[in-house]
This record gives sequence, structure tokens and C-alpha cells, in this order.
Amino acid sequence: LGSSAFYVINQRTGEVLLERNAAEVLPIASITKLMTAMVVLDAGQSLSEPVVISEEDIDQLKGTGSRLALGTTLSREEMLQLALMSSENRAASSLARHYPGGEAAFVEAMNVKARLLGLWNTRFHDSTGLNPANVSSPRDLAKMVAASASYPLIREFSTAHERYVPVHGRMLRFGNTNSLVRSPEWTISVSKTGYISEAGRCLVMQTWLHQQPVVMVLMDSYGRYTRTADAKRVRKWLEQTAPQRLAAAPQGAGS
Repeated sequence: LGSSAFYVINQRTGEVLLERNAAEVLPIASITKLMTAMVVLDAGQSLSEPVVISEEDIDQLKGTGSRLALGTTLSREEMLQLALMSSENRAASSLARHYPGGEAAFVEAMNVKARLLGLWNTRFHDSTGLNPANVSSPRDLAKMVAASASYPLIREFSTAHERYVPVHGRMLRFGNTNSLVRSPEWTISVSKTGYISEAGRCLVMQTWLHQQPVVMVLMDSYGRYTRTADAKRVRKWLEQTAPQRLAAAPQGAGS
């Protein structure tokens, strides 16, 4: 595999199917946004409330661009979907700013949530993942993916193919950063990609193989397509060498 660290687990049985450097603490880039989404939803704020992109949401750290121009006003629900599906940094930043107490309180809530989930090697400094000090381990991220899978909106938004939103009078299309969600060969319940230079290409998913929920965490891969190729290789290896581990669940088992 091209990923320097990975962790693959059968979420139902707890069996570790594949791992390398699973306890290594690494920058996680936009995988951060799964925690951002959980904190937003935990707060119970109105999803229809308008959220405005401001100067504070412009990326001064990495200089990344965005099609969400200054003054763009969308609902909290739309911003949440763009953050999860398209990894929109300004959307994630605006969600943190519109949290009770502002961004500082939001980041603190992210770290409190991490402790509650037992993510002892995880630390957040912003809501976007642009800050390389946002770190975690593959093992921690598997727990975070499993936790996020309990939120119906995270499942829906992170795996949606596309969404059109109005930006200054024009309807703009935003797509999913994970091409696998559009593949009929995959059943994916949670998805998030990430990239900054310090983190490499990252991908986390909850996917279904032989009716079993399998969490894949792939970190620090190189090349634009390596993380999805790694996911395909993991799936092929599991289906060829470990079919007994992925046997159909007993009749009546929960999902």
C-alpha cells in the first residue's frame, strides 16, 4: 500500500483486519471535518439559520482558494454538507465562527468530544484541518469514523455525489472529493478525504463488505489517486484472503 499508516477494522466484531503504524500520531488535514460536523450537530443549532462567509474564513495559513466568495450566505445545513462532501474550508470555518462562543469555544468542544470518545492521541486547533497541529492516529480515527456513523446527516452529506448552492446569484455545483462514493461497486456510509502537504493524502470510510461494516483509515499516501487505489487494494485483499472474517452477519443482527 502507498499509505504510510493505515488501520482497517470490522466495526461489528472489533477484529483488526489490517494495520501499519496504527498508533503513529500524524497530521490529519480535512479528516478534521468529521469532528467539526459532530460538534455542529451536537450543539443543536438551527440548520436553517443563515451562515455568512467573512474575511475571517479566508485561509491565511495555506493560501487555499474557495468558490464561496466573501459575503456568501448559505444555511448552516448547506455549509455542513459542503464541508463534509466537498471539504470546503470556508464552510467549516464559518460553522465554527457561528458556534456559541465563537471559534475558540468550538475548537475546545472538538477536543472535549475527542476525550469523550477516547481519542487520546487526537488534538484539534482549528475546524478545517489546514493547521498541521490537528493530529491523530489511525486507531483513533477509526473510532472517530465509527462515532460519526451514528449521525444520519453525516452519513448522508459525506457520501452525497453533488449539491448546487447559490453563490452571488449563480448556482454552483460542488462535488464529492471521494470518487468511490459514485462507484456502484462500493457501499459507503461515511466518507472523508484530506490533504495538506504535512499530512499527505488521507482517506477514511465506513464501507460495507459482505454485510459487515468495515472502517478503513488510510493516512499519508502520495500521489493524487493513491488513497483510492489503496482502498481498492484493501478491499480486494480482504475479499480474496479473509472471506471468513467478512461472512454475512447472523440473522437478525443489527446494522
